[in-house]
Amino acid sequence: MSVSGLKAELKFLESIFDKDHERFRIVSWKLDELHCQFVLLPPPPGSGPQPPPPLTIHCNITESYPSSSPIWFVESDDPNLTSVLERLEDIKKSNTLLLQQLKRLICDLCRLYNLPQHPDVEMLDQPLPAGQNGTTEEVTSEEEEEEDMGEDIEDLDHYDMKEEEPVDGKKSEDEGIEKENLAILEKIRKNQRQDHLNGAVSGSVQASDRLMKELRDIYRSQSYKTGIYSVELVNDSLYEWHVKLLKVDPDSPLHSDLQVLKEKEGVEYILLNFSFKDNFPFDPPFVRVVSPVLTGGYVLGGGALCMELLTKQGWSSAYSIESVIMQINATLVKGKARVQFGANKAGTLLQKKTANAEDWCIPGPMSTKQALFYVFQHTDSSYECPYNSCTEDFSY
Repeated sequence: MSVSGLKAELKFLESIFDKDHERFRIVSWKLDELHCQFVLLPPPPGSGPQPPPPLTIHCNITESYPSSSPIWFVESDDPNLTSVLERLEDIKKSNTLLLQQLKRLICDLCRLYNLPQHPDVEMLDQPLPAGQNGTTEEVTSEEEEEEDMGEDIEDLDHYDMKEEEPVDGKKSEDEGIEKENLAILEKIRKNQRQDHLNGAVSGSVQASDRLMKELRDIYRSQSYKTGIYSVELVNDSLYEWHVKLLKVDPDSPLHSDLQVLKEKEGVEYILLNFSFKDNFPFDPPFVRVVSPVLTGGYVLGGGALCMELLTKQGWSSAYSIESVIMQINATLVKGKARVQFGANKAGTLLQKKTANAEDWCIPGPMSTKQALFYVFQHTDSSYECPYNSCTEDFSY
């Protein structure tokens, strides 16, 4: 969809659900984000107890919309709300996918909170008004796009990380998964059963179940099937993944660097390492760039990623791993990440000692501060890392 077409759709939504709407409000919007509020109760006519605050809902719109669904998340860990957002994935792709998802969202929230359905919802079934179909409106100027980019980079960490696609009726949970990937899932199940029999269970039931669902979601994903990224379990472990970013924005400097890297080293992907703890999904995964060595793009020395999304404060259990992957991809591009050709990959003494003691594989190069940052990120220490700040300059 063109920029003007998406803008027309967003303006149409805003015309129905303005900031003073009694049930659902579009507080603000940009071409890649919606900030909404669902009003739980009307304001009291006079003095009396204050109504509960509105439910804050965010929606991120990917560049490939409407081929890719908008990503929704809510500022709450209520599992009922998570289920409401999950059901939005059932809606089939259309040119007005955002409108149809919003209609389902409002209707489901009204049912959840025992509120009457609002008649304005039916307006979302109407075609866009004449003159708002996006065919004549001009695309934003280059200056406007550059101005928006700064805001986009700041807001990237607010993508909704959608969970597993819900099963509809008797639909098989493995439907849409290729045979080779089904074989991987079956192997994992057999290994888990054998571990239980041997009394050598690793991880937690909760984390293992969620990671299996995440993996199934990825195997069904169009982004995975079209080769935007790939996933490989390290030593068949659900708790450590190697993710290859195979495609980035072809107009980005990073894409050009990867083409040069392919010519020099025969490698044209970015390798990420995901590690999960037993309390996933309530704690975020730890993610680092293994190779190549990158500068910019919010990549710290040693490959750690400086993203609010990957901190306890910015994480939500409703986020899905595929959306984490796609967000990292977007962050690297918008943060102007570049490949550091010929980087010295020899680790510092602290790195090597830490790796030997903890059986870790820590990428180099790292300064003492960088290595300490990495150590604190990978331990359950009650001490706070003195360098656990995205404002810290970790250059060496």
